[in-house]
Amino acid sequence: MNQDFDRDMFVLLHDVARLSRVEADKRARVMGMTRAQWGLLLRLARNPGLSQKEVADMLEVEPISVARLVDRLAAAGLVERSADEQDRRIWRLHLLPRATAMLEEITRQREILAAFIAEGISDSTRETIIAGLQRMKTNLLRAEPAPGLKEST
Repeated sequence: MNQDFDRDMFVLLHDVARLSRVEADKRARVMGMTRAQWGLLLRLARNPGLSQKEVADMLEVEPISVARLVDRLAAAGLVERSADEQDRRIWRLHLLPRATAMLEEITRQREILAAFIAEGISDSTRETIIAGLQRMKTNLLRAEPAPGLKEST
């Protein structure tokens, strides 16, 4: 079976995502951070007070990984933990004022990366790509767990 992987949607999605992560990793490293730390700071900026477990679910990592990320960010003066008012076993995460400048630079780097990735793509094509990806995401989110391999209609 001869397949043209240059036009295979799954291969292209995988490759673009991987290459985007590699480039984001490079940019984060220049800032003395990791892409995972960027993700944690961005999520806390949008949702202050998330628990470490909630962040782990969002980042699709184990809670111990988030604990280590938070340890590093707390040591850098960017994040603080506070005990949940209802359940002292839960740690709520909050950004510290020092995180503001870091978030501004992360946002700037994300904008530069997005523009670089989309270079040469018209606005209308970009909107079509976004709509298509949103549809794919919606389809995947509503997929039921497959008990076995069978073709869907």
